[in-house]
Amino acid sequence: MNNDAFLVRFWGTRGSFPVPGPSTVRYGGNTACVEVQAGPHTLIIDAGTGIINLGYDLLRRAREQGGTPIRATLLLTHMHHDHTQGFPYFPPAYIGTSVLYILGPRTFEEDLEEALNHAVLPPSFPVSLHDLPSLKVVRNMRETETVLIDEPNGDPRILNIYREQIVTGPDTLRVRIHKSYAHPRNGVYIYRIEWHGRSLVFASDTEGYVDTDQRLVQFARGTDLIIHDAQYSADDYVGKQGWGHSTPEMACAVARMANARRLVLFHHEPRYDDAKIAQLEREAQLIFPQTQAAYEGLEIEL
Repeated sequence: MNNDAFLVRFWGTRGSFPVPGPSTVRYGGNTACVEVQAGPHTLIIDAGTGIINLGYDLLRRAREQGGTPIRATLLLTHMHHDHTQGFPYFPPAYIGTSVLYILGPRTFEEDLEEALNHAVLPPSFPVSLHDLPSLKVVRNMRETETVLIDEPNGDPRILNIYREQIVTGPDTLRVRIHKSYAHPRNGVYIYRIEWHGRSLVFASDTEGYVDTDQRLVQFARGTDLIIHDAQYSADDYVGKQGWGHSTPEMACAVARMANARRLVLFHHEPRYDDAKIAQLEREAQLIFPQTQAAYEGLEIEL
């Protein structure tokens, strides 16, 4: 693989719950999961059911590379079920040579590791986090922290942006954190991933504001790609205000004001079939031409 490649792959694009079937073939029915390949680094954003197929593909790649151990950093935006329900079925977690760094917000009164065990694994699943053979490094993160990965097989460094000196090299991958409070009940993390002068922003499960979310606009300023929640049509949103999700129009407003190069609509409403999502995509392109709706198998090179 090109050591300078910056690839984004979509493995799950739905919100709320998976919807397999003939009406969702084009855009897919799995819940949220996006892979980011930045040179030698593998990052995974969220662990909806899309992470299952990603896991099998990571095993295939490892075999083709002579059995190279899988190393990946999983960034969780929050602990709602549609963003975590695939993790118990993630194949690399069951392989002893795999190294998984699992990072995300603290949830209510629980640390991230406790939340994974209670909400995703036992008693809802027969295997606990500690029983999985892979090496797992689980850590809470705060909005005041940033993640740095310097070496191809290096451990992530997590530093406080106000209290510690941030030193990066030309090959350092950086993840910045922005907390959105527009999602019940504990908010959600939005991530900005930067590598070799390029960037993407992942902003799922966030809701627009009057005159646009200016904090998010500033966070996404000048990004090459923004992946933005666009669950509801404008008509359906009328009855869903406060639910923590956006419309395509809200996503377009953020992309335009942030001067983003490209926008991908994400977290599709499970009741919408392929024709409905295609319609929303066309309408959004009239506002922000460089827009497309996320679909399983979509790959974008930045």
